[in-house]
Amino acid sequence: MTADAPTVWLTTLGCAKNQVDSDKITGMLSAAGYRSAETPEAADVVMVNTCGFIEPARRESVDTILDVAGAKRDDASLVVIGCMAQRYEKELAEALPEADAVIGLDRYPELIDRLDAMRRWTPITIGTARRSHMDILYETRRPTPATPYAYVKVAEGCDKLCTFCAIPQFRGKQRSRNPENIRAEAAELAAAGVAEIGLVAQDLAAYGRDIDGPGIVDLVRSVTTVDGLRRLRLYYLYPREIRPALIEEMAGNPLVADYFDLSLQHTSGPLLRAMKRPGSGEQHRDLITRIRDAAPAAALRSSFIVGFPGETDDDVDDLASFLSDVELDWAGFFPYSPEEGTEAAVMDGQIPDGEKQERLRYLQAIQDEITTSRTIEQIGRTVTVVVDQVEDGMPVGRSYREAPEIDGVIILDHGEPGEWVTAEVTGGFGTDLEAVVRGPA
Repeated sequence: MTADAPTVWLTTLGCAKNQVDSDKITGMLSAAGYRSAETPEAADVVMVNTCGFIEPARRESVDTILDVAGAKRDDASLVVIGCMAQRYEKELAEALPEADAVIGLDRYPELIDRLDAMRRWTPITIGTARRSHMDILYETRRPTPATPYAYVKVAEGCDKLCTFCAIPQFRGKQRSRNPENIRAEAAELAAAGVAEIGLVAQDLAAYGRDIDGPGIVDLVRSVTTVDGLRRLRLYYLYPREIRPALIEEMAGNPLVADYFDLSLQHTSGPLLRAMKRPGSGEQHRDLITRIRDAAPAAALRSSFIVGFPGETDDDVDDLASFLSDVELDWAGFFPYSPEEGTEAAVMDGQIPDGEKQERLRYLQAIQDEITTSRTIEQIGRTVTVVVDQVEDGMPVGRSYREAPEIDGVIILDHGEPGEWVTAEVTGGFGTDLEAVVRGPA
């Protein structure tokens, strides 16, 4: 890396899988000689890793692109990457003249060459490492995380045919990484000080099926042998793929968080069939019972679509009853978004946006009360907490019950980032807890 090397500032929108891509791109750029900029104003190249999942995410991506375009220097380059760039590359290039390049997921191998040409920069030494990583999924280099947790993507794409989802259109079918490569990335992260790793994929529990290799249970066992790892968390479990062996492994392996992130989507049988999703409310209840039988203290999260075409008031009441009955620890609700090219976008019975929002508020209010109750139940318990950061002098951390960035937090009386402590929960409010540190964990 030389002092005259171009500087890059990269911001990321969307899910953890997008963040993993950004981390890997940052590692590739660093290996190619590029330097990181602290702000968009200081960068030679500003990049936006976009999300194209649903309409609100696309609006946020466009707004961010425009904000960054206004903040950067006149002589700096603006590059748009990510899911939205993959799905709407031509449209974005035409609609956003502010962007100097729009580069979709399948053209990431061109990224460094494009930046070199754009900045008219030739590094002193060009090694094979600059051009060898033709598949970002297998890239293991990434910057040392600023947090004690990090995500590792184990597969790309999805084979499911959900009628509401456009992800297979721009991410493709499921493509699993080989387990040795995954473990190598986890080992590098642990060596850099990351003690909690989250395995992520669109359909995590189906890992390995497309390559006739080891499945998710074998992968979990392999990764939990990494030196320095203290907690492994699994994200996005499709209900039909959650087999007894996976439940047993998650419940019995002391390094795996008893945290089940279930992709349930709804409880109405007719709606689930219209979504081409498995199960029913009763089957969801049965799955939750089996999980809690194996891991009584397990924390459960799910997400639900509200206002899917054909949804009735009775369907909403059925979902409300389910929430009250099973008492999930955490749940998110999303208004249905008609996505271009999906079956559901042209179905009869589309629900007005105002009705979607009213139903969402109703269900969210029910879940908020449940989440608060589940949170307060933790008072008096002693838990193992990892300190993520210190905000305004207050250490903020999480136990196995709280996933980073999406769930509540535990506010401690003292502690340093990256420290693991044993703490007694002394109070709770909303989604968050307060705890007193009793010693190291």
